[in-house]
Amino acid sequence: MGLRRVGTLLGEAALVVFLVSMVLGQVLGQPVLLGFVTSGSMEPTIETGEGFVAIPADIAGPVEEGDVVVFRAEEIQGGGLTTHRVVEETDRGYVTRGDANPFTDQDGGEPPVSEAQIVAVAWQPGGTILTVPGVGVVVEGTQSVLQATQRQLAGLFGSRSLLGTQGLAYLLVALSALAYVADVVFGGDRRRQRDTARDTGTSVHLVVGVFAAAIVLSATAAMVVPAGPQEFGVVSAESDSPGPRVIEQGTSESVQYTTANGGFVPVVRYVEPVDDGVNVEPRAAVVEPRSSVNGTLTLSAPPETGYYRYHIVEHRYLLVLPPAAIRSLYLVHPWLPVVVIDALLGGSFYLLGVALVDTGRVRSRSRKSLSRIRRLLSGRR
Repeated sequence: MGLRRVGTLLGEAALVVFLVSMVLGQVLGQPVLLGFVTSGSMEPTIETGEGFVAIPADIAGPVEEGDVVVFRAEEIQGGGLTTHRVVEETDRGYVTRGDANPFTDQDGGEPPVSEAQIVAVAWQPGGTILTVPGVGVVVEGTQSVLQATQRQLAGLFGSRSLLGTQGLAYLLVALSALAYVADVVFGGDRRRQRDTARDTGTSVHLVVGVFAAAIVLSATAAMVVPAGPQEFGVVSAESDSPGPRVIEQGTSESVQYTTANGGFVPVVRYVEPVDDGVNVEPRAAVVEPRSSVNGTLTLSAPPETGYYRYHIVEHRYLLVLPPAAIRSLYLVHPWLPVVVIDALLGGSFYLLGVALVDTGRVRSRSRKSLSRIRRLLSGRR
């Protein structure tokens, strides 16, 4: 294999990694591998539209002063993902600020950032953030095209299932299938494979791999999108008030906590309290398809009056493994069951697909058949 071929393969692999990271980041609602900024608040460290390597918070480890983090803001520009630097750590959370801003986010009304709000940490090799120009423009442009295509298809077929992450998976499958059919029908005369086996045809490994990736995308969305961190605001007051939001100082109140499963596969959910003043029982529960499970959420008001924010993190996993196996993986790391389940589903589909086609090639032995198909498509007899 020549150097030119190696360079082409590396370039294609880099493009695939970029696209997968972009799509997965859209599904999860947070950057995966690559993040980018859309404003000048981090200049000159990160210019507008520049990308950076984003390490998921669960992998990055403890956040320290000086780290640049991506967090879910509550007040900044109406809320949403924000990339700013941690400048101080307090008992109530982190104080953050954009490098180009003269004041902190908390001076502007943003509450201190909790651990549960941080979704990624920017990689700083040698203390300097490695930036990639133009990532934001490419990602936003690609997302706009995909979303516009989904809206048009949803309007054409009259189905909302073509919108959102589920529709995105359908779109990827359809595009890969169309690309494969077009290559088989129109590309047979242009392909010439001169290897020792003298095979001619289209590699189905890539096509099966794309289908497997779509399955992994859908499975990941089913496990991650309905879960994640949740916040509960509590007012510790001198006297109680109806509802769980205003609680007499030093006391606790309990309300119903419901977990719904709108899918067709059972899920097992785990809940982790992030703060001391909140708890959910039971911590683990199996939710059958198209049903829900009720638990108990307990909120405690500190002895001191004031407003307090409590967080829990919910994790969901498709019940395609024994519950004991999922629990063992979960105890190692909450993301490990997702990785293993995705590998099981995607890997099984890929191996089955390759086995069904026997060889890795779909041979184009009959040019007469291809010519007949082309004549039919062009309206000729």
